[in-house]
Amino acid sequence: MVTKWKNMIKRIGRFLKNHRKLLLGIIFTMLGLFFFCIIIAYRWSHPTEEALFFGVIANVLTGLGIKQILGFYLQKKYADWLPLKEEFYSEWRMQWRKQQIILGVMGIGAGIAACWYFTYMKYSSYWALSNYASGYIMFGTVLIQYGVCQMAVIRFMMGRLNMLMERMARINRESLENALEIEKKSLEKVSRSDQLRVDLITNVSHDLKTPLTSMVGYIELMKKEDLNDITRDYLEVISDKAGKLKEMIESLFSLAKASSGNIELHIESVGLNRLIEQIFADMEDRVKASDLQFVTQLTEEDTDMMTDNMYLYRICQNLIENALKYSAKGTRVFIKTYIEEKEKLCLEITNTAGYFMDFNKEDIVERFARADQARTSEGNGLGLAIVSTYTSALGGEFNLFIDCDQFKAKLVFPKNTKEK
Repeated sequence: MVTKWKNMIKRIGRFLKNHRKLLLGIIFTMLGLFFFCIIIAYRWSHPTEEALFFGVIANVLTGLGIKQILGFYLQKKYADWLPLKEEFYSEWRMQWRKQQIILGVMGIGAGIAACWYFTYMKYSSYWALSNYASGYIMFGTVLIQYGVCQMAVIRFMMGRLNMLMERMARINRESLENALEIEKKSLEKVSRSDQLRVDLITNVSHDLKTPLTSMVGYIELMKKEDLNDITRDYLEVISDKAGKLKEMIESLFSLAKASSGNIELHIESVGLNRLIEQIFADMEDRVKASDLQFVTQLTEEDTDMMTDNMYLYRICQNLIENALKYSAKGTRVFIKTYIEEKEKLCLEITNTAGYFMDFNKEDIVERFARADQARTSEGNGLGLAIVSTYTSALGGEFNLFIDCDQFKAKLVFPKNTKEK
């Protein structure tokens, strides 16, 4: 029996807690209606001041009650209202209009009732004894209570709109975070894949260099022996092919290292014109034996810039070697340096190709891609890939322009000075 009473008391306590607003609203409303009843019942005996006093008290109590009841009703009705992401604002506006229509109908009904009361009071048999203050209070009550209802609805709907906006913002933020996390994992996976590929190329290049170095050493020793002419010719061919294989492996190793970003730059002042002249001096024998005419047009302006001398040398050397390998015999190769927009140092190398060029920049700078599809030239397909990778590492731009059989390679570097 005691347990039964305890459970009943708990249920009553929960009911009072959950319906506190509703109960307070009913109490306030009943008190307000009580004062309105006093005003109406004694309309002919109350002076204007007393009628206004009771009217103020009645409106305050009724307003508090309506506010509590309306808030409780709206909370219950829209407790599970969570419209879809794409439609939440249009649905919110629809509910807003519906509530405005209901309030408008109720306001018109209350206004008609106030008019009826005023008319009844005016033309009743006690009109001479009646005080019109109660009639005016009813008109004021309609306006005041309509305003209270509007404020309660507006406060609730704006609060719900803010809640929905915050919910949508949280959902969008979570979606963005999830997308960024997926993108991060995808990039990490791609990065790991690229690193594995670079490591593979590096390891393979290193493993190939060791036996090849020994082979080249033994070939050089064999050249010193007393050999007949046929054997010596064979040995020269082997030596030549071994040298080219060694060059390709070194290029592959350098490209893999640069692609991984694991390169160390030694920044110093380098003159582009002097570098071009040095390369031609180092390659003098190959240039003379090429049956090509090299035309240099070096600017007279200062071409000094802050960069890595070794990597810039390799870039320019590769472009000149590219012209040596792929130019048509008997044609001219133009080497040009100039200043562009005062802050950009440019190098252009233009040659006439000895083959049909059916490719674009993206194709030709790929590793092992060759413009000479017939592979009648000596290239290994790594030269321009190295140029592109090294140029990016030095903060420059590398572009190719193809016009019929004219092939132009253009390098653009920021003309940094030591002071800058």
